[in-house]
Amino acid sequence: MYKFKSLYIAAFLILGATHAQAQILQETLLFEEQVKSNKLPAIHDRIPDNPLIVVLPNKGRTFGVQGGTLRTMVTRSKDTRQMVVYGYSRLVNYNEAYELKADILENFENEDDKKFTLRLRKGHKWSDGAPFTSADFKYWWVDVASNKYLSPSGSPDFLYVDRELPTVSFPDELTIIYEWQNPNPKFLQTLAQARPPFIFRPAHYLKQYHADYADPDFLAKAIVKKKVRSWASLHNKLDNMYKFDNAKLPTLQPWLVDEKSTKNRKLFVRNPYYHRVDGKGVQLPYIDHVDMNVVGSGLVAAKANAGEVDLQARGLSFKDISILKKGEKDGGKYKTFLWANGTASQIAIYPNLNFADRAWREIMRDVRFRRALSLSIDRNMINRVLYFGLAKESSMTALPRSAFYDPQNRKAWSQFDLDLANDLLDEMGLTERRSDGIRLLPDGRPVQMVVETPGERQEVENALSIITDTWREAGVKLVVRPLERDILRNRVYSGTTMAAIWFGWDNGLPQPNTSPSYLAPRQQDFFAWPKWGQHYQMHGKGGYEVDMPEPQKLLKLSLDWDHTSDTETRSQIWQEMLSIHADQQYGIGILSEAPQPVVVSNHLKNVPKDAVWAWDPGAHFGVYRMDEFYFDNVGVVQ
Repeated sequence: MYKFKSLYIAAFLILGATHAQAQILQETLLFEEQVKSNKLPAIHDRIPDNPLIVVLPNKGRTFGVQGGTLRTMVTRSKDTRQMVVYGYSRLVNYNEAYELKADILENFENEDDKKFTLRLRKGHKWSDGAPFTSADFKYWWVDVASNKYLSPSGSPDFLYVDRELPTVSFPDELTIIYEWQNPNPKFLQTLAQARPPFIFRPAHYLKQYHADYADPDFLAKAIVKKKVRSWASLHNKLDNMYKFDNAKLPTLQPWLVDEKSTKNRKLFVRNPYYHRVDGKGVQLPYIDHVDMNVVGSGLVAAKANAGEVDLQARGLSFKDISILKKGEKDGGKYKTFLWANGTASQIAIYPNLNFADRAWREIMRDVRFRRALSLSIDRNMINRVLYFGLAKESSMTALPRSAFYDPQNRKAWSQFDLDLANDLLDEMGLTERRSDGIRLLPDGRPVQMVVETPGERQEVENALSIITDTWREAGVKLVVRPLERDILRNRVYSGTTMAAIWFGWDNGLPQPNTSPSYLAPRQQDFFAWPKWGQHYQMHGKGGYEVDMPEPQKLLKLSLDWDHTSDTETRSQIWQEMLSIHADQQYGIGILSEAPQPVVVSNHLKNVPKDAVWAWDPGAHFGVYRMDEFYFDNVGVVQ
């Protein structure tokens, strides 16, 4: 059987690797000794019968060599999850043209966005060697998503279509079918996100912690050992496929969490059962280990400058480019690439239309107030001071690379015009002022905007310093309140934050098949309307119902998009929603398209020089296939 399977895979590689010189599978160098000592099966029995064969050379990328340790940094211990983002192993994922392709899946069928048939690769295995089959999907659907103890809020929102869940079936061990009465055009896109929902779980591992399957004595001891209150708490603590901090949890990602990891140093080792190979029969990833150090946010640029990383973008910003370029010239160890930025706005201010203070809430719901705030921002000065004029002064809207870019949306209310801003505030009736020029609310309180910030980006603090002066000219006092990002999110979601500052929409490059739900009050994550988002996400059981005309229109338009598969209609919906946002200024964009510095070791290859740094879609490095990066000096004595 072993010989037959070896020949089968070799034949498949030779016949199936289009545009590649496929050869018989090569044993992964890191695992040769383990294979010889029978501690690990040979590569023919580790990868799927029909692995995903990457096409190399392609777009300047070449076949790589195996080995090496990639050094990178994060600023928080829990950012171990970035390896799930960068690894970007998904059921389906985007290529560089943002087209959806099968990845973990061998293939899929989409019938009118109503019925999705997902087919797995025969012989695919989890990182511990256990079979990956439809049973892992069934376990998640039946025993996790539908279990009231593990999922007290019910199934994930993306699975509801007109408040109805799908019919899910598992015809055989390689097939999963999701079917709805009405279209769910977001289904595949959601599976391809930087942070995906993972509609499967390693059932063989998690069942030992599930009350319906576990040995009672073992489970009771495990609960005590982990110091949790219930089996459900234990299961959820161990079931962290995105957090990626449980080294014992099997995965399908290119690298595994190494048990030698510490709080301040996260180590990862290549997955011996990973499903991708190159056209020469070499299993990916090329790089054996990733060493992720946790450092203070203020040290990332300095350490990168000193040549202490091989790949780094997270924690770096435009302001770091000068020191990085100097280190590049002086040390000669790395290059600094300047990638385009896919975020709709580098910096955006979100007045909270669901703010708990009624008087202030009514002020911020007046579009004249939001327009006045935008008009009172000197974007040109911020651009010159912070970005040397290289960013784009803009309202928050689709970027020029998007088919929906409209220069009028970019210009909407984004000019610096204090006269018009003052006229709008006077028109609102905010004509009374204190002796220092700050306007007064009808109840006598000063017009004092408290803007909360996660305090992680120096350019944000610097921009707010400039805005403080120009808002004062309009009679508005700006007070900046730095908070830890999780605390900030929770305050926004609870309605206790007056205004927050964050990035703009993650996806500034929408296409017709991109769901516009993030432009509508359907998610609490959009800081302008957290309570409306909660109301939609909780099917009316929480938050507040949308009670303003334009947001109601946005909600309707986004639902209309969900219920059509016509590309022209979807495009019209996108254009109308973007126009509403430009006019209403729910998120006050300041600047966009500031280059993102990416530090790359001189020895690290296959990293594109010209690319887009985008969270979703894109998963930062993920869309550029970090498993194909390699070192050209492996084995060379330095």
